[in-house]
Amino acid sequence: MAPDGLPFRFTAYDGSATGPADSPIHMHLATERGLSYILTAPGDLGMVRAYVMGDLEIEGIHPGNPYDLMKMILNQVHFERPTPAEALRIVRGLGWSHLKPPPPPPQEHLPKWRRTFEGLRHSRTRDRAAIHHHYDVSNAFYEYILGPSMTYTCAVFPTASASLEEAQYEKYDLVARKLDLKPGMRLLDVGCGWGGMVRHAAREYGVKALGVTLSSAQAEWAADAIKREGLDEVAEVRFSDYRDVTESDFDAISSIGLTEHIGVRNYPAYFGFLLDHLKPGGRLLNHMITRPDNRHRPTGAFIDRYIFPDGELIGSGRIIAEAQDAGFEVRHEENLREHYALTLAGWSRNLQANWDAAVAEVGFATAKIWGLYLAACQVGFERNNTQLHQILAVKLDDDHNAHFPLRPTWGS
Repeated sequence: MAPDGLPFRFTAYDGSATGPADSPIHMHLATERGLSYILTAPGDLGMVRAYVMGDLEIEGIHPGNPYDLMKMILNQVHFERPTPAEALRIVRGLGWSHLKPPPPPPQEHLPKWRRTFEGLRHSRTRDRAAIHHHYDVSNAFYEYILGPSMTYTCAVFPTASASLEEAQYEKYDLVARKLDLKPGMRLLDVGCGWGGMVRHAAREYGVKALGVTLSSAQAEWAADAIKREGLDEVAEVRFSDYRDVTESDFDAISSIGLTEHIGVRNYPAYFGFLLDHLKPGGRLLNHMITRPDNRHRPTGAFIDRYIFPDGELIGSGRIIAEAQDAGFEVRHEENLREHYALTLAGWSRNLQANWDAAVAEVGFATAKIWGLYLAACQVGFERNNTQLHQILAVKLDDDHNAHFPLRPTWGS
């Protein structure tokens, strides 16, 4: 049900209206099909379907950066499900035909129950399908959003005025310093994306780095970048499941943005694999989006159907416990929540600035989905609905020596 006191103007095809008439933001439900989307999928999913299909129109914001609208909705609007009696009255007034769900937008992924045909949740086949859905959209499209770094994970801003590129460099360098990388070491980067950490470690620290990704588009882009930078002898990115890496005794392992795709039930096997592939005294840096608590709850329908199918989040406490139970000694942890809000703001600005090219690359509907997603996530980090944690852990040697200094040496 639409609440009273909307902070923006809302109108519908039947002439009804609510919210301040002088609001700079105007949301218009243009068609009966849009109403059917909303009635048959209450909450964010129905609204998103109507918006993606053009049945819900929004004026006063740029579709590539609808931050002001998402901030209003998430901070000031509280939609409530109608009671059964209210729902019956609404349907009778509008007509029973509106309860027939229109076909969902083609950009929408299958519901969870249909994904069982792709395999069990977090099986290799289903993980590959989920990664393909999100990461194999278009390398060019990602370049428009991410910028030259092609880094799709939280940056670390040394100052509030730092550019997105400076902050992404600082993130990679912070990871490298926490891992205490030195020339000649071997680094494994699991879920390596477009190879940013692999190339940074090889270029700046003289490390021999191997990255693995389940996205063929990422692996292809990364291979070209490695060749372009002349790092062929020390850097490699494979199109592979991290579980298929046969090399071991790595000096360090980085996992930047992979844990969200693993599945909480698979944490023991995940951390066990990483521990087994480190040499004694080797370090793990695990960088992941988390919840602000450790209570399990499902991902929202919009994120699950359009952005990260099968993604799972949990609190940092659960993740630290799982790492410890696998045999790691956790040495340091920090929350970079505010940094991710700044990162998302930078991506939104990039999408807005490159809007015409982005639409030409992937289509208006997909570009609109990304505008919503980035803006909503920014508000989520600002509201502490989500956090970003880095956890540094070590594999002790046989004498229980962590090979760790008495005080951290990586600085702030």
